[in-house]
Amino acid sequence: MNGYITVQEAAEKWGVTPRQVQILCKENRITGAMRMSRIWIIPDDAEKPTSTKRTSNKTGGKKFAATHSV
Repeated sequence: MNGYITVQEAAEKWGVTPRQVQILCKENRITGAMRMSRIWIIPDDAEKPTSTKRTSNKTGGKKFAATHSV
């Protein structure tokens, strides 16, 4: 389609894997990306979203109560 690129083309353009592009599309992080049937189409002028790295909780997701009394 004119004006749009595939997930594979976006991945090559941005230096990431096609799966990463699919995830960005699913998370609505690529402006103008649309799903047509089973494929994503991305505007050819779309910019790669900025990286927002997920940080892990040092407690492994567990919440601990205070260990000292007041």
